[in-house]
Amino acid sequence: MKKTSLAIGVDIGGTNTKFGVVTKRGRILDEGAIKTSEYETVESFIEALHENLMPIIEKHQSRQEIKGIGIGAPNGNFYTGSIENAPNLHWKGIVPLTKLIEDKFKIPAVINNDANAAAIGEQTFGAGKGMQDFIMITLGTGVGSGIVVNGKILYGNHALAGELGHTIIRHNGRKHWSTGLRGTLESYCSATGIALTAKKMLKKEDAPESLLSQYTLKDIDSKAVYDCAMKGDELAKNVYAFTGKVLGEALANFTMFSSPDAIILFGGVTKAGDLLLKPTKESMESHLLDTFKNRVKLIFSELKEADAAILGASALVWEIKENL
Repeated sequence: MKKTSLAIGVDIGGTNTKFGVVTKRGRILDEGAIKTSEYETVESFIEALHENLMPIIEKHQSRQEIKGIGIGAPNGNFYTGSIENAPNLHWKGIVPLTKLIEDKFKIPAVINNDANAAAIGEQTFGAGKGMQDFIMITLGTGVGSGIVVNGKILYGNHALAGELGHTIIRHNGRKHWSTGLRGTLESYCSATGIALTAKKMLKKEDAPESLLSQYTLKDIDSKAVYDCAMKGDELAKNVYAFTGKVLGEALANFTMFSSPDAIILFGGVTKAGDLLLKPTKESMESHLLDTFKNRVKLIFSELKEADAAILGASALVWEIKENL
């Protein structure tokens, strides 16, 4: 009896790495996670990944064929198989990740930018299903993007297209903690950027009383901002209003660049719901030429936060299975 095929999807984030065993129809049979940030070297990371993932692989391998490992990672280069100068990872320079994974797991591997992988997952199984033109914006530790044009991911000449998180949205603005660039979208609209905005607002002389004052500055993170906003805290809600204003300006630029059917927001920051979506939509529409106004849907991902990137990473295996 012929074995059915499965794919492994691995989503490497700046904080966490999530992985799963996935069927061709997008059902995640098993999943797990490790802390990316705990591993200073890529070698120690791969050892930990192998230790945690192999038991899951072996559980299913006896009855079903593992076709390959698809990986979504910051600055993952689909053409070269490497992670290239990722600003939000400990591992600097060019990291030949697919070769290292293949050597360790003895299973063929393919890599893509993490936001591209999320976009592929959304296109195949989520809100992007049936869309030919959309932009996926991932709002987490960083800000990533996957751009789908005419039904296909936009890679560009070196597979590096779509770094919308590092585009400049505030001239000579906030200095990015890793790249050194000033005024980038990621500096304001990532989870880290939200925490920095909250700290800056708290330091203002006319700042309203806030539940965030109960935290030490070093303990204020995006979760603290979210928790306080959910309790009705004015300053925390102002943080989301400002974040949405900046994000909306950037999305207006992106809309006039590629004229998508939709922009899909994905990631932990979107848990704020309308606190983020409403000011983002208002800001986006106010910065668009009339010909673009009210033509682009702004929606949240339909997939669970972990699932889009895992499913997208696994879909890489099916896309190029003939070459594996």
